[in-house]
Amino acid sequence: MFEFLGTELGRQGHPAVNISQQLCYLSKSLTSTFLPNVYVIVFCIGLIGNCLGLRSLFRNWKRLGNLSIFVLNLGVADLLYVFTLPFLVHYYATHRHWPFGPSFCKMTRFCFNLNLYGSIGFLTCISVYRYLGIVHPMEVMGRIRSHHSLCICALVWILVIAVISPDLYFDKTLPGLSNGSCYDTTTNDYISAYLYYSLVWTTLGFCVPLVIILVCYGHIAIVLSRNKNVEPSLKQKCLRLVVILVILFVVCFIPYHVLRNWNLKNRILQLKGQCEPAFDRIYSAYQVSRGLASMNSAFNPLVYLITNDDFQTRVSEFSQRARRSVALLKERKGPEGLSDSNEVKTLDVCGQ
Repeated sequence: MFEFLGTELGRQGHPAVNISQQLCYLSKSLTSTFLPNVYVIVFCIGLIGNCLGLRSLFRNWKRLGNLSIFVLNLGVADLLYVFTLPFLVHYYATHRHWPFGPSFCKMTRFCFNLNLYGSIGFLTCISVYRYLGIVHPMEVMGRIRSHHSLCICALVWILVIAVISPDLYFDKTLPGLSNGSCYDTTTNDYISAYLYYSLVWTTLGFCVPLVIILVCYGHIAIVLSRNKNVEPSLKQKCLRLVVILVILFVVCFIPYHVLRNWNLKNRILQLKGQCEPAFDRIYSAYQVSRGLASMNSAFNPLVYLITNDDFQTRVSEFSQRARRSVALLKERKGPEGLSDSNEVKTLDVCGQ
């Protein structure tokens, strides 16, 4: 399916582009196949993973640590976005027909941005707390309380909402159409202003946190490599967290921000009458990056698993019991080793 530029009407009912631009088209087939499938996967994994993580947090609320408070808010941000995914699946599966009205369109896009930049904000806070606890342990020991973490979380929410709220000003649907497109950015009427806003947005919401995270974990890596007295388990935990954050930023965040601004620039050039074959490739890559950006809601529960000591202990104990059970079965090879009694013992071990 292809979309020809020049089909969008301006506010006065005149074509937003000229005749020469009607020859420039962008393939929309990827959005109707790739995005719905990705959103279904993210919905299932994100819903189950975050619900299980939040359930475990609430069951251990009295032992809630500073990092767990940030992970709790991370889970809330994920669920706010996950609950909007069924509507986006319907939208893209029906070839970009939005029947839910302009207000809900804006709210759906707002939840995506709230999740994306809320995730970046809370991941940055986790990085700073790790940095303080490893590089400056004596200075912060006993000084950072739970209420400090709660205040920082509230500040993150306020800053994120302040940065993304101007996005609500921009039209996401075409005026007068009740079943048209629901733009993730804005219509062509405001595209130039939106590009400048997106660049500021990218700098404050993504580039600054990225620099903070790189500085924190770079310093942590230096300290851990030089200090021979650090427990190996702590080194492994920090390494796993660094790997998860690298995956999140390289896969989910960096491509999306680069391609979003690049695609906006191309849309402005198209409105000026330019048409290049690369525009279609960049547009397609941007759609893929949007799907990858949504996958942070599925990756974020991994941060919870890494920072939750109680959960890791239970996983380790379960793994040890499973290995002992397998070893016991191997010792009982033969007809009697495959009896129903042995199967029952295995199930008992798994159910503990």
